[in-house]
Amino acid sequence: MKYIVDFHMHSAYSRATSPKMNLENLDIWAAKKGIHLLGTTDFTHPLWQKELLTKLVRDKATGLYKLKDNSQGTLFMPTCEISSIYKKHVKCRRIHTLFFMPDLESAFKFSDELTKRGCNLRSDGRPIVGLEAKELAKIAIKVNKKALIIPAHIWTPWFSLYGSQSGFDKISDCFEEMTKHIYAVETGISASSAMCERVKELDNITLISNSDSHSLNKIGRECNVFEFDKISYDKIYNTLKNKDTKKFIKKIEFFPEEGRYHFDGHQKCQQSFHPKKSKKIKNICPKCNKPLVIGVLNRVNELSNFPEGRKPKKFIPVTKLFQLEEIIAHTLRKGVKTKTVQERYENLVKWAGSEFEILLNKTPKEVSTQVEPEIGEAIGRVRAGKVKVTPGYDGEYGKIEIFSQKELSKIKLARKQ
Repeated sequence: MKYIVDFHMHSAYSRATSPKMNLENLDIWAAKKGIHLLGTTDFTHPLWQKELLTKLVRDKATGLYKLKDNSQGTLFMPTCEISSIYKKHVKCRRIHTLFFMPDLESAFKFSDELTKRGCNLRSDGRPIVGLEAKELAKIAIKVNKKALIIPAHIWTPWFSLYGSQSGFDKISDCFEEMTKHIYAVETGISASSAMCERVKELDNITLISNSDSHSLNKIGRECNVFEFDKISYDKIYNTLKNKDTKKFIKKIEFFPEEGRYHFDGHQKCQQSFHPKKSKKIKNICPKCNKPLVIGVLNRVNELSNFPEGRKPKKFIPVTKLFQLEEIIAHTLRKGVKTKTVQERYENLVKWAGSEFEILLNKTPKEVSTQVEPEIGEAIGRVRAGKVKVTPGYDGEYGKIEIFSQKELSKIKLARKQ
C-alpha cells in the first residue's frame, strides 16, 4: 500500500500558527488531502503533551497512534522541531532540527531531559534552546537508540544546517561525532531535491520533504510517499536510515521558486536577484546599500560539487505540484479564501475523495466535468511543469503563473463558441 506522509507541521501552541491546528482538525484535513500519516508535531510542549496523552491511542495494526474517537483514520507519529541558538567557531548558530520518536513515552522522556538542562519548553511549541544541535542529538539517542535526528529545511538562510546567515558548510561541522546518526535531512520549501543532489555529502543521506505548515490547508504541500505492506515506525526508521528507494518511492514538492528564500534579495526595498546578478553587485542592495539576504539557490551553488541535473545512484523521484486551492484561485483570478474558490475546492474533493487524488490521478478531462474546463487544463499544465514562477526572496513567497490573462481569455472564448 502507498502511504502519503507529512512529518513536519506545528500545533496551535507554536508561534504564528493557526489556533485551529489541533488533533481533531488535523485528522479531518489529512483525510481531505489524502494523507495517511502525520507527525504529532510539538511533542515537547507540556499543554500539547496533555492533548496527545488524552486524545491518542496506539493503533494495534501499526503500533503508531490514532485519535480515540477516530473518525477519519489518520495515523500519528511523535515528532517535534527544536531551535538551537548558540555560539560556535566565533559565530552565532541558529539550527532547527526535527526529532522523531518511536513512542510517546520516549518523546516525553526526551522532553524531561531537556527540562533538566534548563530548557524552557512552555514558551513555544517549537522551543528555542541554548544547547548545540549535536548535544540534542546525544540526548535523543540516549533516550531511544531508534530516535531519528533530521536537520530541518537545511538551506533556509536564518535557521538551518547550511543557512547562509547562521549555518555550517558541512554536516560534520555541526554534529561532529553525532554525524553518524544523521540519516536524513529535510529539503525545505525553497529548495528541491534536485538542488540538494548537487552536494556530494548528501549522496547517502535520505532527502525528505514536509509542509512545515502553520495552518490546516497547507499540510501536505510537500510530503513523502512510501510503499509498505503495513506502515510502522520501524519501517520508516529503516527506510530513512538505509535510503531504501524500493520503500521510499516518491516525494511531492513545491516548485522551489515559490519558496520564500529561493533568490537573494532585500524585502524592505523589494529587490530580488538571481545569484549571478548578486555577484555583480557584490551582494549589496542597490537601493539602501545594505547586504542582501543570500538565498537558497546561491547557497546551493556555493556548496555544490556537481552541476545542475546530476542524479545520484540512489534516486527518489519527485513530483512537483501546486496546492489545489492555489490552482483554482489562479485560474479563476480570485483569492484563495473567497467563497467561489472554496466552493470549487470542496466540491472537487467531495467528488474525487481527496485533493491528492485530483492532483495526482484524475485526468484534466475528468476534472473538467466537475468545474470550469480551464481548472482541469491548469492541473494538466502543473503536472507537465508548464508554469512560470517569479522566485521568492527574503521572506516573500514566489508568485505562480499557470495562464496569462490573454491565454485565459482565449480559453473562455473558445468554451463559449
